[in-house]
Amino acid sequence: MYLLDLKTNSLVEAEIVEAEFKDLPLKKDGWNFNWRTVFKEKNTSTYLLRLKSNPDTIQGAIQLKIEGGLLIMNLVEIAPHNIGGVNKRYGYTAGCLIAFACRESFKLENSYKGFLVFESKTVLIDWYIEKYRAKIAMGQKMFIEPIDGQVLIREYLNRKR
Repeated sequence: MYLLDLKTNSLVEAEIVEAEFKDLPLKKDGWNFNWRTVFKEKNTSTYLLRLKSNPDTIQGAIQLKIEGGLLIMNLVEIAPHNIGGVNKRYGYTAGCLIAFACRESFKLENSYKGFLVFESKTVLIDWYIEKYRAKIAMGQKMFIEPIDGQVLIREYLNRKR
């Protein structure tokens, strides 16, 4: 997978790895979530997006949870330096994290295989619909269907240089 370096307009190789407690991003560094607290939640797995050339700087984080046979995108956050505006450093960070979650949903061995569910902040609902093909289930609860998940996987995880 690749992120778009917005300073050079070139693709840089990235990876998503399972998080270790010591590597989790900190709220004091501008992150919105206290990843060290949520890391301890039961039935969850936390993953970090990083550049292969610079694995010490986290580009994004995601926490997945299996509940009732569903894969839930419990939390997703891109690094403060990747959030909009002129100072945004890397593109495709959210797309890579969401596509990764979609790919993980295909590992389920039940009738929910390929479905990713999550709850969105109200202000992000339209963004999830337009950019990531999500659908509204009810209120702020959303989901990505298997066919749309496959599109995201191809677009973000299988991108060729």
